[in-house]
Amino acid sequence: MLVTRTLTESGGPLDLVNGIPAHPLVIHAAVVLIPLAALGLLLMAVWPRFSRGLGWLVTLGAAAATVASWAAKESGEALRERVGEPRFDHADFGTLMPVVAAGLLLVSALLWWIDRSTPPEAPSRRRGLRWVVAALAIAVAVGNLVWVYRVGDSGAKSVWSGRVAPAPASVGQGANDG
Repeated sequence: MLVTRTLTESGGPLDLVNGIPAHPLVIHAAVVLIPLAALGLLLMAVWPRFSRGLGWLVTLGAAAATVASWAAKESGEALRERVGEPRFDHADFGTLMPVVAAGLLLVSALLWWIDRSTPPEAPSRRRGLRWVVAALAIAVAVGNLVWVYRVGDSGAKSVWSGRVAPAPASVGQGANDG
């Protein structure tokens, strides 16, 4: 039996919200939380005192970013079932975003744990581990910033490419100015 859905029928909690696709609503959480958590991780990597004091908050933000990116992926898949495959590799990029965000969560938790459990007078070998994890944290944070940009850019192009007219001429450049 073939089942078809109308725009008002819901395919789950990440499909429609008040009759409109949830995806454009959900993605904003990921677009805000991932860069904030990535910037927090960068601060943790270069400033151990920040990590000891506020690393828990960055890790919590990274957890929320991971959940938001998963919700964005799931709502995007529900939208794809309704409108078809997006252009510009958006679906492929979006599928990987929760994995990339999960790396942000894992590295922030690891760095916070190291900073909380390593006293400043610890042996140099333990401090060396901290610097290795801090270097990994910088790479993961930058990777998240780049990846969230790529996902968002491909999504915006998928929706808006060819639909927006060029900007009108600026005020003050018309023939009747004078």
